[in-house]
Amino acid sequence: MTNKVSVGDKIQIRQAKIKDLVRIASLCEQLEYSVNNQQIEQRLTKIKNNDTHIVYVATVEDEYVIGWAHAHICESIVIPTPAIILGLVVDKDYRHSGIGRFLMHQIEQWASLAGCDSVLLRSNIKRKEAHLFYEKIGYTNIKQSLTFQKKLL
Repeated sequence: MTNKVSVGDKIQIRQAKIKDLVRIASLCEQLEYSVNNQQIEQRLTKIKNNDTHIVYVATVEDEYVIGWAHAHICESIVIPTPAIILGLVVDKDYRHSGIGRFLMHQIEQWASLAGCDSVLLRSNIKRKEAHLFYEKIGYTNIKQSLTFQKKLL
């Protein structure tokens, strides 16, 4: 069952709270990130105590979380200060309703007020639908790169 709603239809955007952790974890699973409630609680607690991070949630009636967005202000020597989107997801049953656009707009306002000159994001090459969404809301693909990781013990 799809729960289509319009952004003006009782959708609220607010900062994430610890009580949202179960839904945030569930939405992470929709992005194919395996996390548990304890991990989300620990990470969200750290993030909430750091002014260079923001996590917004989109909710419908009864504060039910249907999406979230996380951004971080990144000071850099080589480029002017951007806000970097570290995650954005809207519940699969609520997509194509303007909620992602609403969350991104909220992040953009926060970044602007924080003195950022731009908003950057990285998106997995396989997420073609997400790429179309970002282009539709005014984002431009400025480069392609590889991501390397080294696990630390």
